[in-house]
Amino acid sequence: MRYALKRFLLMIPTFIGIITITFFLTKLRPDALTTASMGPDGMKESSGLDEFQQKMRAYYGLDQPLHVQYARLWKNILTLNFSESRIDHRPVLTKIGEALPVTLFFNILTVFIVYSISIPLGVYMAVHDQARKEKILATVLYVLYALPSFWVALMLLKYFGSAEHLDLFPLSGLVSPYFAQLNWYQKIGDFLWHLVLPVTVMVYGSFAFLSRYMKSSFLESLRSDYVRTAKAKGLKSATIIYIHALRNSVIPLVTLLGGLLPSLIGGSVILERIFSIPGMGKLAYDSFYANDDTVIIAVVSISSVLTMVGIFLSDIAYMLVDPRIRFGMQAEKA
Repeated sequence: MRYALKRFLLMIPTFIGIITITFFLTKLRPDALTTASMGPDGMKESSGLDEFQQKMRAYYGLDQPLHVQYARLWKNILTLNFSESRIDHRPVLTKIGEALPVTLFFNILTVFIVYSISIPLGVYMAVHDQARKEKILATVLYVLYALPSFWVALMLLKYFGSAEHLDLFPLSGLVSPYFAQLNWYQKIGDFLWHLVLPVTVMVYGSFAFLSRYMKSSFLESLRSDYVRTAKAKGLKSATIIYIHALRNSVIPLVTLLGGLLPSLIGGSVILERIFSIPGMGKLAYDSFYANDDTVIIAVVSISSVLTMVGIFLSDIAYMLVDPRIRFGMQAEKA
């Protein structure tokens, strides 16, 4: 509990810093109410629009000093009152409530697939180190890791979702236009069919990296003293690999889990835009493009909390997997 409380308290100044930087960065750009009343040449179209703009700025409190706006921002965050979007006037939490489950679904699914395949693959590569199959597999993983995700997404759409080549997968969205007319099992199949391309793009980079990382960690465990002792006792190879070596080699991967979640959340901005997935990434992109500061602050706040919670859970899982952390705290307390 002492370790968990210490890690939790570190999240508070981090969150304050993120929100503060985001607030002042948004103030460096013209606000949405200003740009909405500008013509193509950047000039105000009429004095009537200028008067309307001033009234709207007063309505949203944008005419107040920065320190007043900053204090009101923290009041809104602490009370979870983000008001409404300045573009379509919908409640901000409603828009986030529609986008957040989509992003969380993709992130959880991606992490599950990546770890389910990377760990066994890394073990296989470590056990067959320097073999021909292992070298071929390592080369393929290096190539996958070097490919940019946005380029892979565009290539998949061109060759597997375009009528010019193999028209196998849908180009965008999560469901087909005729989704409501399908049976329940057809709806499940249609939804899963739309997931193939975006999930593939979200998986392959992390998959290649974690497989190589798992191999290095597992090789280090195989060369340790306790593995040599287990071999000297005459234990079976499967027992040595899956009981003794695997648990200790997984410890670094638990640490990487906290860093994997932020990268998945940040990377979804581009991918959700390319595949037209209505998640947090696309919402953030559209809000930034439209200068909708209210939605931007809300998206950054919730994304920051989710990222720090992921890192916090990673720290707790690391403590549970590695008993030396608990022993170290007990020794320090003694």
